[in-house]
Amino acid sequence: MKGSGKPCLFCGPRQVARRNGLAYSTRDSYPVSPGHTLVIPARHCPDFFELAPEEMAACMELLVQERGALDEEFRPDGYNVGVNVGRSGGQSVYHAHIHLIPRYAGDHPAPQGGVRQVIPWKADYPRGGAPSDGMARGPGRPSRR
Repeated sequence: MKGSGKPCLFCGPRQVARRNGLAYSTRDSYPVSPGHTLVIPARHCPDFFELAPEEMAACMELLVQERGALDEEFRPDGYNVGVNVGRSGGQSVYHAHIHLIPRYAGDHPAPQGGVRQVIPWKADYPRGGAPSDGMARGPGRPSRR
């Protein structure tokens, strides 16, 4: 990462699965599930939202290609797609990247809620209605005053 004295993990050499002019894909070094893949813009940019539209499009192109390859190789039952932005968002490598995480039947006892499970008490919520007051706020969430 620029300015930290340490080289950026995603700017250096990596095992590349696919590449286009502005991005590349690689398997995650610490996969959540078999086939967990990262799509990474070639340009060092810490914040996903600061990528140029062309860079975002290049990443999305690879995301779709990787999904096709993972469908063939692993035959997952579903996917999670996620981007961590900033420390509070869980980002640990400050070079924008997209996680493509294959999901498999039975890999979680209650998968409903998907990415909402990053805040566990928010994962199970009533569908079709407003959340109760207890579900609207939880630890670490300020009230709206």
